[in-house]
Amino acid sequence: MLVSVLLFALGLILLIKGGDWFVDGATGIARRFHLPDIVVGATVVSIGTTLPEVMVSTTGALLGQGAMAYGNAIGSVICNTALIAAISVAFNPGPVNTKSLKMPVLFFFGSAAIYCFSAYVMGRFDRSVGIILLVICVVYLILTVRQGMKNPDSVESEEEAEEKERKLWQELALLVVGAALIAWGADLLVEHGTKIAQALGVPETVIALTFVALGTSLPELVTTITSLKKGHAHLGIGNVIGANVFNLVMVSGVSVTLAPFDVPVGKVLFGHNASLVLDIPLMLTVMLLLCVPALATKKLHRWQGIALLVIYAAFCAFQFAF
Repeated sequence: MLVSVLLFALGLILLIKGGDWFVDGATGIARRFHLPDIVVGATVVSIGTTLPEVMVSTTGALLGQGAMAYGNAIGSVICNTALIAAISVAFNPGPVNTKSLKMPVLFFFGSAAIYCFSAYVMGRFDRSVGIILLVICVVYLILTVRQGMKNPDSVESEEEAEEKERKLWQELALLVVGAALIAWGADLLVEHGTKIAQALGVPETVIALTFVALGTSLPELVTTITSLKKGHAHLGIGNVIGANVFNLVMVSGVSVTLAPFDVPVGKVLFGHNASLVLDIPLMLTVMLLLCVPALATKKLHRWQGIALLVIYAAFCAFQFAF
């Protein structure tokens, strides 16, 4: 048990560091070939910060542990919204650019509708659903880049000088080693997260919804905290919402396409699958609580952040108390 806990923690560390190196290497290479920052941010960085979720979910699905893939996608959205975005909103509420917010919000809820149809109507995630989600992912990337090119962000990155000092082989090394660490960390996380769940008698979905989801969402947490420190809280919120879209269309899309699975049953609530009664509805609720007031009033309010943090604390408490 102790060995599994230590290896689970090692998996988290490898995911975090691997994701950091992968993004650094990929961003450096992209800028070396003079790609616009907005294109780099919308593609390389967004995909890079979501790679831990992709690897964990895909590894779980390929190993026949659909609960890990399913719980990680939903849990990451809940964690991103009710913890990471909530921290930013609670400490630094303020105006938001509704024009840049509308598209990711629409894509999220459109993808969530497909996700809900698969879970509630079909009772499983077929390969066809995974392919549809991946097509949506490609369309979202194209539209995001086009929107960014029309409205370029004027904020200059403080990392560009450091990136220019690196040589091409160093950036390639960061890319390859980062990807390898992510893959290794994901394997450790899935294997030992499952063992810990079995040893504690806790359903795999609970581990995936909490510890694994938090661990794979750490790149978004770091981005949000960095944005707060630099006075660009709105950038952190944009990254979180964009990551939520990728969690549904890319993370779920890749894992379901490679290894379709039935909706797993972890806990039972009111005689029904708890994920259908609580987890998916909560995922939609926290996103509505974050996005609707922001779009309606063109600003984020401190009460939203506090309410979301309370909801997340209650959600985690429920997962382990019942």
